[in-house]
Amino acid sequence: MTAAAAGRAAPAQTLLSLRSVGKVFSSGTVALDRLDLDVREGEFLSLLGPSGCGKSTALRIMAGLGEATAGAIAWQGGRDRARDIGFVFQEPTLMPWATVFDNAHLPLRLAGRSRAAARNEVMRALHSVGLDSFADAYPRELSGGMKMRVSIARALATRPRLLLMDEPFAALDEITRQKLNDDLLRVQQERGCTIVFVTHSVFESVYLSTRIIVMAARPGRAIAEIAIDAPCPRDEAFRTSERYVALCRTVSRELARAIGAHEKL
Repeated sequence: MTAAAAGRAAPAQTLLSLRSVGKVFSSGTVALDRLDLDVREGEFLSLLGPSGCGKSTALRIMAGLGEATAGAIAWQGGRDRARDIGFVFQEPTLMPWATVFDNAHLPLRLAGRSRAAARNEVMRALHSVGLDSFADAYPRELSGGMKMRVSIARALATRPRLLLMDEPFAALDEITRQKLNDDLLRVQQERGCTIVFVTHSVFESVYLSTRIIVMAARPGRAIAEIAIDAPCPRDEAFRTSERYVALCRTVSRELARAIGAHEKL
C-alpha cells in the first residue's frame, strides 16, 4: 500500500490546523469568520462553495500568502511550512520565455539549486505529470491542459508534503478536466502527498476527495463536512456508479443549503 493509500484509509496526523480564523479586507468585506479546519496527512480535502465564500482566501492563508485578521494557524508537519507546501494557482502562470524544464525548475532555483543540481528532481516532477518528453518545449507550444501540468510539476518539484490547488482545472474542457482529475489522483498515490483542492464543481469534488468542506458566503464559513467513503483508486467505473450519484446528491443538497444561507442575508 502506498503512503497516500494508507493516508486515505487512516490519516496519521494533522498537518495544518486553522482555529477560529477570520479575514477582513481593508474594504470591510468579511471574507472568513471563525473558520475551524484540520488538514490531515494523506487525505484529499476539497473546499466547495459559491463564489465569495472565502475558499481561495483560506487556501492563501494556509500557504502563508495572506494573513488572517483573527484566529490561529498551526503547521504541524514537522519542518518549515514554506518548504513543505506547494501551491497551484487558477492560471498556469508560466514564464513564456522559459522552457518547460525551466518553468518547473523555478522554485528550486529560487532556493539556490542550480539547473544541473536540480535536474533529477525536475525531471521526476515532469515525469509525474507525463511531460518529461516536453522538457525543452515552450509554453506557446502547449495546450491548456499541458500548461496546467507544468504548473503542477513546478509545485511538485520541491516534493511538498501538502499541495494546495486553487481551482486549477476550472478553465479546461470536460474531457481534459477528467483526464487531469485521474492524473492528479495517480500523482497523489505515487507521491504520498496531502492535497487541499478548491473547486466549484460538485462532481469534481466527489470524484477526487476523501473529505469535502462545504462553505457559505458573507461571511465565509464552513457549514458542512462530508466524508467520501468510496474506495481508491477511482476510475470511470466509480464515475458511473450508484454510489457516486448518491454522494453527488448529498453534496449538492449541502451546496444548495450554503447558497440559500447566503441569499437569506
